[in-house]
Amino acid sequence: MHKSLSSLIVAAAAGTLMITSLSAAAEGRINMPYVEWDSEVASTNVVRVVLEEAGYDVRTTSVSAAAMWQAVASGDQDAMVAAWLPTTHASYMEQTRDRVVDLGPNLEGTRIGLVVPAYVEIDSIEELNDHADRFDNRIVGIDPGAGIMSTTETAIEEYGLTNLRLVDGSSATMAAALRDAIRNEDWVVVTGWTPHWKEGRWDLKYLEDPKGIYGGEEEIHTIVRQGLEEDHPTAYAILDNFQWTPEHMAEVMVMNEEGGDPYENAKKWVEENRDLVEQWLP
Repeated sequence: MHKSLSSLIVAAAAGTLMITSLSAAAEGRINMPYVEWDSEVASTNVVRVVLEEAGYDVRTTSVSAAAMWQAVASGDQDAMVAAWLPTTHASYMEQTRDRVVDLGPNLEGTRIGLVVPAYVEIDSIEELNDHADRFDNRIVGIDPGAGIMSTTETAIEEYGLTNLRLVDGSSATMAAALRDAIRNEDWVVVTGWTPHWKEGRWDLKYLEDPKGIYGGEEEIHTIVRQGLEEDHPTAYAILDNFQWTPEHMAEVMVMNEEGGDPYENAKKWVEENRDLVEQWLP
């Protein structure tokens, strides 16, 4: 995958992430930021392949969730297919609502929450504090800029989980902690979301969330910058038409987990799913 960091400078100023473009997008170029989640690596590469087949020069850049939203809102980047709404990225949508165009969901039936192996003998977030020592007094998270991390901080406060701390890392380190715990049948609790390849590999369960902190089912939306439809109508139409299912996404995620370059895997998936891809074309 391309990581065109020359087009972005990400800096923190007074606690606010700022993104500055070094050059305007060239004619025929589409710049797409994404978060380094297995789901978004899959979707961004698939869309990249389809846009490239339509004749565009597509540059993808891995950034934090906050940077992704700000880059599209400022117009420095063109589009993202990785907006988890209405809960996970609610704060980012609130901050940028007037500066982006929401093309609606590209995938429905997602959810987020706290996940444990099925053998763990509790079923609710409310029970975590009383068994904190079994979980090594930690909740294993992902990158600190992710929306699920701020939601989990809220859950820790609302449920009074004073005996647990949220440990940040990445999607990969979260999955590794889950794998290691399951291998030894230890208790572990992680920040989780659907779809994800881990669900096909291990027997897992979401802890019940009676306070509704993590919300219900979510959708992944496509968000584009203002003016994209006028500048690149074909790309806009493809992005607007892009829609698939958790099962489709899982196919790509499993390919990536089994090895190989995500971009090459996306090309293979696109070739094998022409009937669906044709529906995305204008």
